[in-house]
Amino acid sequence: MKIKNIDSIKDFYFKFKSIRTYLRIKVAKINVPEYTTFTIFAVSTGVLAGLAAVFFHNSIEFFNVLFFEQTAEGLFFFGAAAVILLPAIGMFIQAVMILTAKDTAKKKGVSEVIKAVALRGGYIPLRTTIFHFIAPVISIGSGNTVGPEGPAAQIGGGVASKFTHFAGLSDSRIRIFTAAGAGAAIAAIFNTPLGGVFFALEIVLLNDFQTPTFSALILASVTASAISRIFLGNESVFVFGTPEIGSYSNLYLFAVLGLAVGLISILFIRYSSSVEHLFRTKILRSKIPQWTIMVLVGLVVGVAGYFYSEIFGIGYIAINEILANSITWKVVIILLVLKFILVPLIIHSGGFGGLFAPSLFMGACFGYLFAFSINSIWGLNLDYTTFVLVGMGAMLGGINTIPISAILIIFEMTQDYSFILPLMLAVIVSTTMVQIILKGSVHTKHLEEQGFQIKKGRETSLLKSINVSDASLTEIELIPDQTVLPALVGRLLESPQSTFYTINESGKLSGTITETELRPLITEYDQIKDVVVAGDIMNPMVIIVSPDDDLDFVLNLFGKWNLDQIPVVSSDGKKEILGAITRQEVIAIYNRESRKLNLASGLTNELKSIEKSTPVSIAAGHSISEENVPLTFIGKTLVELEIRSNFGLEVLMIKQHKDLFSEEDKEIDILTPDPNYKLKRTDSIVLFGLDEKIEEFRRLTK
Repeated sequence: MKIKNIDSIKDFYFKFKSIRTYLRIKVAKINVPEYTTFTIFAVSTGVLAGLAAVFFHNSIEFFNVLFFEQTAEGLFFFGAAAVILLPAIGMFIQAVMILTAKDTAKKKGVSEVIKAVALRGGYIPLRTTIFHFIAPVISIGSGNTVGPEGPAAQIGGGVASKFTHFAGLSDSRIRIFTAAGAGAAIAAIFNTPLGGVFFALEIVLLNDFQTPTFSALILASVTASAISRIFLGNESVFVFGTPEIGSYSNLYLFAVLGLAVGLISILFIRYSSSVEHLFRTKILRSKIPQWTIMVLVGLVVGVAGYFYSEIFGIGYIAINEILANSITWKVVIILLVLKFILVPLIIHSGGFGGLFAPSLFMGACFGYLFAFSINSIWGLNLDYTTFVLVGMGAMLGGINTIPISAILIIFEMTQDYSFILPLMLAVIVSTTMVQIILKGSVHTKHLEEQGFQIKKGRETSLLKSINVSDASLTEIELIPDQTVLPALVGRLLESPQSTFYTINESGKLSGTITETELRPLITEYDQIKDVVVAGDIMNPMVIIVSPDDDLDFVLNLFGKWNLDQIPVVSSDGKKEILGAITRQEVIAIYNRESRKLNLASGLTNELKSIEKSTPVSIAAGHSISEENVPLTFIGKTLVELEIRSNFGLEVLMIKQHKDLFSEEDKEIDILTPDPNYKLKRTDSIVLFGLDEKIEEFRRLTK
């Protein structure tokens, strides 16, 4: 019975693959302009991401009702205290999910979308998308005080990735549409199309701006937002009166608010990082099972929610109460402290959820408290609504380091232009402060802790594996530091080099001389030419590298010191001068390695593009064709089959196909033909030979 089930699954899988192949062939035959095809895929991505976000939103509401109404009723014997258990139950379910799929559970958050786009050509396994749909729904639905936005972005990116992978697009296109899917999901959740566009640019692509990418982001986000408005309505989740900015002489207060929010954002990031390291310690892991920690955290959330129900779930209702000034300042302080403490505990203990909604919640609390304090102490009449909204944007931008996205999300959610100036001021001050302290985005820092060096949406380790010893060095102009000025000027005029290096009596580098050092001496040349030597005017600071240094380090030195060349000295004790490495040489090597990478990627895409049962003509009467492994070939080696002798065909490669829910980063592995490799049911073989031989092979193996 088990074998039959396995065979049924395999048959379904290969029927699925056949349908996909058929659709790819049909699409390829449609003669439409490339931009039209691009637009169709962008809009389709927006539709799918929008529908996924709507389903995700409705699922959270369904589970919220399931937990807080039906489950709470089932625990009636606990009375009102039943709500304490609900987050713990949700955390326990998530813990069980983690135990059953540990590797999949680890791939959570926006950082996984960034890694997929930067390192894996946008590929996100379907199993990962499904898992990270269910887990956050349970987490938020059971009352855990986290947000839906991070998981929504991961779901949108995952849906777009699978869709474009199914359509057979290239890795570069999949990368674009995966980012577009993530941004589109954010646009659908917040109903903010421009916010979704810049979320994808600032976070997923790390500000890697390209025209085709921008077009895809706009089309997908606008489409997803339209889908959201159709199913979820067009009203803002926040309800408030018209913001009053007051006198522009008080505009500085928003800058002060931005500074204060920036400090809180930094404290939150530091605290969150400390909690993460605490839960990662071997001592804690070895002594206490993860499910126990998660349940305990859930109980803490439940206790907090029992006394202050506003802390449960996403928190938009509580934000509206703050906007309406219907909560006392004492309660607002408690809510701010609880949200600050609980969110990192939930996420880093193993719970699933995002940081956007908590950022908005904390920003609303702090903005209200800021205005309340100013009004109480100095007797001003600041508008609470304005400071709450500005505080939300500043905290969203500060914690997530997304200034443009934060401004646009608040602006589009409120649909009010009147407070845009103070909003921009506070957000920019807040995010700038965080960036100065953290020296970069919180997302890039998180990836760097995992060992990734990603900038502008790409892995920057191309030059890390290449040392200075692998580069071509140029000769450098060495001048004894006792060389008199006339001789020095003569060398400068004769030499094509613009930089000279002085050496001391021991033959060691002692300084550099450029036109910058010589120019001030021109007016006094006749008076000093006989008394000034090279050592008198040299710049004693010399930047050097050794043959063992990698070119990534060298390239950073070029940028830091604004140099065109750097001397190379031996790494042994002799410090022998070997020559100089130039900026042009490093850039040339980088371009060469990039071309290699792109060529390899292109070849891989070409190999993948050879569809089953669709021969590609190579020369007159000769073709390349990909064929499914016949049933009689399964379990046999190429040596045993003797395909060249029996069929007159050459086996160029073997494609290993992963199953639909595989966790592997790639759907297909391409293998060179190993004579001893045993063919599997999920393999296909790429053959080369005469057209009639290929047709004969098909007839004989059916």
